[in-house]
Amino acid sequence: MYKFTALTVVVGFLAALAPADVYAGSGSDYWPMWRGPDATGAAERGNPPLTWSETENIKWKVKLPGQGSSSPVIWGDRIFFQAAIKTDAKGTPASSDTGEKRPFHGGKAPTNVYKFDLVCMDRKTGKTLWQKTVSEVLPHEGHHPTGTFASYSPVTDGKYVWASFGSRGVYCYDVNGNHKWSRDLGKMKTRNAFGEGASPALAGDALIVLMDQEGDSFVYALDKKTGKTIWKKSRDEATSWSTPVVVEVEGKLQVIINASNRIRSYDVKTGKVIWQCGGMTANAIPSPVIGFGKVFCTSGFRGSSLLAIELGRTGDLTDSDAIKWQVDEATPYVPSPLLYGDKIYVCSVLKGIVSCYEAKTGKPHFVKKRLDAIKEIYASPTGAAGRVYFVSREGKTQVIKNSGKFQILATNTLDDKIDASPAIVGDQIFLKGKTHLYCIAK
Repeated sequence: MYKFTALTVVVGFLAALAPADVYAGSGSDYWPMWRGPDATGAAERGNPPLTWSETENIKWKVKLPGQGSSSPVIWGDRIFFQAAIKTDAKGTPASSDTGEKRPFHGGKAPTNVYKFDLVCMDRKTGKTLWQKTVSEVLPHEGHHPTGTFASYSPVTDGKYVWASFGSRGVYCYDVNGNHKWSRDLGKMKTRNAFGEGASPALAGDALIVLMDQEGDSFVYALDKKTGKTIWKKSRDEATSWSTPVVVEVEGKLQVIINASNRIRSYDVKTGKVIWQCGGMTANAIPSPVIGFGKVFCTSGFRGSSLLAIELGRTGDLTDSDAIKWQVDEATPYVPSPLLYGDKIYVCSVLKGIVSCYEAKTGKPHFVKKRLDAIKEIYASPTGAAGRVYFVSREGKTQVIKNSGKFQILATNTLDDKIDASPAIVGDQIFLKGKTHLYCIAK
C-alpha cells in the first residue's frame, strides 16, 4: 500500500529501457538526490571505510570553487553540486528590489556580485568535467553567518540534473552540461535574511520546488522536461528549509513537506492537500523520512518534536490517532533524521547528542548519548555497512554501530570544516567541506 518510489520518482525514465530490478541491483552506483536513493540517509549496499584521516584512505581530495554547503549527488561516474563564487565586481540591486532594509545577522548585506554555478566532477578522479554559471548577480539579501548562497542540493535521474538556486532561478541541464530550460520564480525574503536552501524533489514527471518565505509562500510542480508550471499552490507558512519527500500511497504519488505551521501532503497530479498535521516547532529544517507505512517528521528550534504519522489518511491529522508515536525531547534543529533498517536516529538540536528509536513503535533503544568528539553538527547522519556516520562542523566524523546499544566504533578527523551531508556510493564516502571535496575509500 505504501511505497517509497525511488524508481518511479528518480529514475522513471529508465522504465522503458530496463525492468525496475536492474536499477535496484545497481544501487551502489547512485546517490541521486538529497539524502540518498530512498531519501532516508541510508545506503543499503554501501560499504565505505570505517576509518580515515588526511593521510589514510583518501582516494582523492580536490579544491572546491567558491562557497556552498550544497551536498553532492552522484550518478555512475559523475558528481554534481552547486556553488556560489564571489567576484570582484560590485553590484547594484536589481530594479525590482524595493530597497527595503533587511536584517542580516552576523555581517553586512553583500555588495559583491556572485556567480551561481552548477558543477559536475569525475567520480574517479575529482576532475571537473563541466561547470556552468547559471546566474551572475548581486544577491538581494544576505544569509546566516554559518550559511552560504549555495545551500541547495541538485537532483538527477542519470539523464538530466535539476538545480534550484531559489531567488536566482531553477535550471535543468543534461548530464553532459547542455542547458535545457530555466525558470525565474521570483525573489524570496527569508526570515532575518537567514538564506535559502530547500532542495527540489522529483515526483514522476514533476519537479517539486518549495518557496516558503516571509512574503507569499508557494510550492510549485514544474514539468521536469520543459520547466512549465503544472500547478502552483499558496502556503500558509513563513520561511522553512525542509526538502520535500515523495511517496506512493495506494497507487498515487504524494509529496510531503515539513513546515512549522503544518506538515502537508499534496497530490502530485493536482496539488490538492490530501492531509495536514500540526506539531512542529518554528524554523522547520529537517526533511521527512518514510518507512513502515509512516512518515517521520522532526524539528528542534525552541522546542522538540518527532512525529510518526501513518500514511493513507486524509484531512487534518493534528492530535489524531494517525500519529502513531511521538517524541518531545532531544530532536534536531538542522540535521535530518536517519532511517536505517528498523531504526530511526536523531541528533539533539545542533549537538553531538544522539537518540535511537524503533521506527515501527517508537520504543527507545537509547536516548541522548553523547558523541564525545563532536561539538556542533549541521550534516545529516548517514548509514551503511551496519554503521552510522555523524559528521561535525569541525571536520570530525564519529561512527557508531547500527544497534540498539550505543557503541562508538571510530573517530576520524579531516582538516576541513564540514556542513554538507555525506554521500555514500559503493565503497566510497564523499565528504564536501568548506574548501575541499574528499573521496574516501580503502
